[in-house]
Parts: sequence; C-alpha cells; structure tokens
Amino acid sequence: MVIRLLSALGLAFGLAIGPLHAEEAKMVPESRLEMQLSFAPLVRQSAPSVVNVYADKQVSRQSMFSGDPFFEEFFGQQMPNRSEKQSSLGSGVIIDAKGLIITNNHVIAGADDIKVALSDGHEFAARIVLKDERLDLAVLSIDPRGIELTAMPVGDSDHVEVGDLVLAIGNPFGVGQTVTSGIVSALARNKVGEGDFSFFIQTDASINPGNSGGALVNMKGELVGINTAIVSRSGGSIGIGFAIPANLVKVFIAAAEGGQPGFTRPYIGASFDPVTSDMAEALGLKVARGALVTRVVEGGPADKAGLRSGEVILAVNGHPVEHPDALGYRLTTAGLGSTVTLLISNNGKESEISLTLEQAPETTPKDERLIDGRNPFAGALVANLSPRLAESLQMPPEAQGVVIEEISRGSPAARLGFEPRDIIINVNGTAIASTEALEEVIQQDPSFWRVEIERDGQRIRQFIR
Repeated sequence: MVIRLLSALGLAFGLAIGPLHAEEAKMVPESRLEMQLSFAPLVRQSAPSVVNVYADKQVSRQSMFSGDPFFEEFFGQQMPNRSEKQSSLGSGVIIDAKGLIITNNHVIAGADDIKVALSDGHEFAARIVLKDERLDLAVLSIDPRGIELTAMPVGDSDHVEVGDLVLAIGNPFGVGQTVTSGIVSALARNKVGEGDFSFFIQTDASINPGNSGGALVNMKGELVGINTAIVSRSGGSIGIGFAIPANLVKVFIAAAEGGQPGFTRPYIGASFDPVTSDMAEALGLKVARGALVTRVVEGGPADKAGLRSGEVILAVNGHPVEHPDALGYRLTTAGLGSTVTLLISNNGKESEISLTLEQAPETTPKDERLIDGRNPFAGALVANLSPRLAESLQMPPEAQGVVIEEISRGSPAARLGFEPRDIIINVNGTAIASTEALEEVIQQDPSFWRVEIERDGQRIRQFIR
C-alpha cells in the first residue's frame, strides 16, 4: 500500500519521485488520501504554454435601403454601407519557444488583426504561418521580444486510452485561463467539429466557447489534443467535448516549419464508404468496422498496390480503421512519401498490401478563369478538374470536367443558384471539357441558355433567359 501511495503521490506532484512506466502511471485511487491529491503541480507546469487568442475582422453591413429606387435616386447606385468590427476569442498552445503557436482555424478565420496574450498578461501581434480549414488547424507566429516562452511537449496520441485522466486548459467565455479535469471517454469519434477531417478524442473535461484551440494535457504534462468542439444544446459544456489528436498536430506543425504554402494530404486514388451492420455479414466481417472500397482510379497508387472495389481496409500499420475518416487520419499522419501496410479483408479472408503515399497529380492544367460579362456564370471562378484539385475541393478523385471553385457574392451565378463544386457538363448543346471551351460558348452571347451541371452525382438542367 505504501508503494502504491508513493507512486500516486509522485504522479500528482509532477513526477517528483522520478519517471514512471506507463503501466504504473495508470492507477485507480484506492484511498481517501489518494483522492485528495492535487493537479496543481501539473497545472503550474502546463499553464504558461497556453495562450489567449483574440481575432478581429471588419465586416461590411449592406444598407437596409439598398435596391430601393427612392434612396438610390439621392445616393446613386453606391448606397452608404456600414462597417463594424467583429471579434472572436479562443485559445492556443505554444509549441516552440521561438514563438510558434497552434490553434483552431475557426478561431482566426477571416481575421484582419490577431493578438496573442500569454498567461502572465504580455500581448503580442501574431501572423498566420499556415492554416487549413479542413483540418481546422492554424499555426501562428509571434516575436517574443526577449521574453522566455514555455513550449508544451507534444505527446503520442496513439498511446491515449479510454479512461485516461486529462486536463483541458483554455479561456472559456473570456473569463481568463481556466483548467478543468476529466477522462478520455472515447476515441476515433467522427462527424463533429468545423472541419471535414473527423477523427477526435472525446473527453468529459468541461470545454466551453473560448476553449477552442486550447490544450488537452495528459498526466505527464504532454499535449495530446487541441480542444476543438463541444456537443451542447445550451452552448455550455454537458460533458461531451472533442479534441484533434496530437499526432495530426505534429504533422501540421512540421508542414508549417518546413515553409509549405499549404497542407498536402496523401492521395491514393480510391473512394470509400463506412461498413454498416447490414453490410458486415455480407462482407464476411465479424463486426461493422473498416473502410469499404467503392471505387479505384485506374493507374492511381491504390490500383498499383492491388486494392480493388469491394475490399475492406481494416488497419493501417497495425492501427485499426474504424471508418473512412479514421483511414484518412492514419494515412495523413503517416505522411507523404511513406509506404504503409494495409490489412485488407476480401470476403472474410485477410491479407496485407503495401501502399506508397503520393501527392495527388495534376493530370490536367488547372487553367483558372474568372467569368464575367452577360451570362449565367458571371462571377464564378472555374477550373479544369484533376485529382489534385478534386482532393482540395473534397470531390471524388475520378471527377473530371470544368468545376466551379468559387462564386462572388451577389453575382449572376450566385443569384441563379450555382454552387462551388458544381461541374459544368453542357451549355447550349456543347459539351464542356475545358475552361477554354466554356469561354468560347459564353462569347456567343445567346439570348437563351440551356445549362446542364452535375452536383453531388446528380444531373441538373436549367433553362435561363
């Protein structure tokens, strides 16, 4: 009992009695004395690494009289609009003593001015080094001006287990730095958060608005996740919070430190669906898990490795694949250029194949064009699809043709209901195979337009005067 108590005391007080093995560190309290131990030493170690992030942006408000003929008679077409400042509040974690900070992309999205405040009150202007909407991560940089920063060590999130004790540190509701405790309540959660990259650590440590971008810390004082989202009807914590795993954060930080203009995900040239309970028996699986291969691009990395439609990927490098989002996470954290081992099930028979992770190729020049003039597509930015562009737009890797990348607000294209990721198939009876072909058709300036597009696999036809 004395040995167990001393070990627990050492754990609670910053491992003062020396490093513990992972098996020794994970114990259930057995006495009143053990229940009275404090997280204070761990908080003192970790709190200086967590910062507050303040992001401001100017938003233009259109006048309520815009479009009114009477008021436009006096003001002309340029109606007086109002500009106001919007502020968002979040948290961040210092991951390099030179001034690199990791936070959520949604904390700083669209910001014109970003400030970072340390736990001791010092404030610094920050610039964005790298951001990614899909991962919902961003790396900021500050100049500490001689002030010593405390970087938080980044742990291995693959060693996190359900039931592990964790602390959540951040700035909820702008009240100042706050620490809450809890346990890891689930792993590999998906379909939550701001981004589309769904693989989260779930915790019951209280997370509230303003905690976004803050630290989820293990009992060694290591960063194991970036607090990102909550499930709540009231807007407050109800014990279901989510954090982006530290291993994905590591890959993102490495890209920022390498000076990459954007974050690049591996391309394998295949599409996947989750395995439902109804499918599992037909596929020869004992449990409903894995990523079902629905389509393989000819000549792509998956095709070269021998992956075929109908097979199910069960694991990557020994890590289980619970769903297609988990597969994307495992491939991304493995990194471009690496070769991974996939455990495959084919009609209940398991085998392994090796797959080299590559960047999506640009098989067709992008040739972006911003359409203007008197036509239905005015205000749309269009481009030729390739696997690389399809990946960045979250479209199937085999998608081809001319795609709408962006649409200007209030433009003819927006008013007619066109949307980003629409593929333009046919205009006035002419098949559209390239942006050049689209502009040639538009220059004919007909009085009547017959347009066919593809949206999420569905064909839509429009007749426009």
